[in-house]
Amino acid sequence: MKHSQSERAPRTPSALAVPSYYRILVKHGLIEKTLPIPDAYKVFLKVGADPEVQKLRRKVERGSKMKHVPALYLATAMALQGMTKPELDALKLRIAKR
Repeated sequence: MKHSQSERAPRTPSALAVPSYYRILVKHGLIEKTLPIPDAYKVFLKVGADPEVQKLRRKVERGSKMKHVPALYLATAMALQGMTKPELDALKLRIAKR
């Protein structure tokens, strides 16, 4: 006997319930885990607008085969991953000034 979708136990929220841009920023130490999601999105927009991140993002987009991925957050995540700790610290300071 198969169970229908409505008979299953409700799923609890997991780490996947948090937006990907939030996880990216926390992973790279640009925000604290306690920051509200709307504020984290504002920070993510500032990160995406940073000239250094834009330069790295263009380099990532040209160098890889991710043209089919329309998600800007993925390119930003890859750009942040390519940055060193001092570069991330400098980015954090630039964002705080805005």
